[in-house]
Amino acid sequence: MFNDQDQESRIKKKYSPAESLARIQRYCAYQERSHKEVKNKLFDYGLYSTQVDEIISQLITDGFLNEERFAKAYAGGKFRIKKWGRVKIKHELKALGLTKNCIQRGLNEIESSDYTKTLRALIKKKASESKESNPFKKRDKIARFVIGKGYEAELVWEYVRDILAD
Repeated sequence: MFNDQDQESRIKKKYSPAESLARIQRYCAYQERSHKEVKNKLFDYGLYSTQVDEIISQLITDGFLNEERFAKAYAGGKFRIKKWGRVKIKHELKALGLTKNCIQRGLNEIESSDYTKTLRALIKKKASESKESNPFKKRDKIARFVIGKGYEAELVWEYVRDILAD
């Protein structure tokens, strides 16, 4: 059923610690990475946990890994590009194993004025796309959408009521 080439492609190549360090440095230099991402990648290279810990400490020392820098880049990027709210960003950073302090510093990258401007723009855009004629259903659909993007429910409802006032 499977030929030898398929079998070989499913087996991950193992690298020596020196090769792994060089590869992971390029991986980290390309874009900011979380410790968890790097650790998983190193395990994929076939390294043992002691080797992985040594390489991670080397990466931190050399400045290739920095959780605070990662949190700031991640939070800023997800907000600007995907228009995610603070709740979703915080949840995702927590899932990546970042500390509360790093998460908070990352969230501080989002300016309050930009945050409310983006929230209002999302609500207006969704309202203009909505074909719902019932104003209550329309508000509910719009609020659910924006809350799903990770914005705080109280804030969302405040702006939905303000923007879609009858």
